[in-house]
Amino acid sequence: MVVHRINQTLVYMVLIIAAILYLLPVYLVLVTSLKSNASVSLAHMWNIPLHPGFASLRAAWAQLGPNFGNSFYLAIPATLLSSALGAVNGYALSKWHFRGANVLFFIILMGLFIPYQSVLIPLLRVMDTIGLYNSIPGLIIVHTVYGIPITTLIFRNFYANIPDDVLEAAKIDGTGYWGIFRYVILPLSVSGFVVSAIWQFTQIWNNFLFAVALTNPPHQPVTVALVNIAGSQTIQWNVQMASALLVSIPTLVVYIVLGKYFVRGLLAGAVKG
Repeated sequence: MVVHRINQTLVYMVLIIAAILYLLPVYLVLVTSLKSNASVSLAHMWNIPLHPGFASLRAAWAQLGPNFGNSFYLAIPATLLSSALGAVNGYALSKWHFRGANVLFFIILMGLFIPYQSVLIPLLRVMDTIGLYNSIPGLIIVHTVYGIPITTLIFRNFYANIPDDVLEAAKIDGTGYWGIFRYVILPLSVSGFVVSAIWQFTQIWNNFLFAVALTNPPHQPVTVALVNIAGSQTIQWNVQMASALLVSIPTLVVYIVLGKYFVRGLLAGAVKG
């Protein structure tokens, strides 16, 4: 019993130390964003501001505000579309055992291992040819297509845990392919959609390469605008930190609100039986 308590205490100590080390950059971003530019220095960067203010946050919002709208306009439709397509693919590949299903699934998964950089030039040419270069709808299509492999994997694993007897009962009642998907599969897919939505929203919101390559001002998402602030000749560190804080808030809110469902959905897709 004593050994168990010692081991448990050591585990907690290690976890607390790891959490502190992980949160130190967050603390630095927060305290720096509340300082004036004149009070920001390496010697006092860990100090809590004596006179905290929100001037840097207002300055950051003035520069990033329009780009926030672009990011929401991009991330929400792309997340919904890629999740919906992944659900349809996962349903077909897990519950309708047609010839070549495993091969098709393998081909779809290959998209996870294709680097963004390898498709960037042909992607630019395609977007320009179809008239979607330098537009948010173009970025929505790109992120939707690039999200299909991971969402297909998520939903295929999730739907594999649904007993086939449920589908057989629906077939006996005369329900067809899309009827089963609508009335049987979708009501059971809440956890799967939460996992897919959190993953996709985070990846799309934080993506920089496609955004900077496919858009120009004023159509750029907020991640590009954030880098543009950092790349100026004179850097106001308090404004830069405030900008990073503002950009991180949407994904942070998503995880806080849906985090427990995210873990539950991952476990539902990982444990069979």
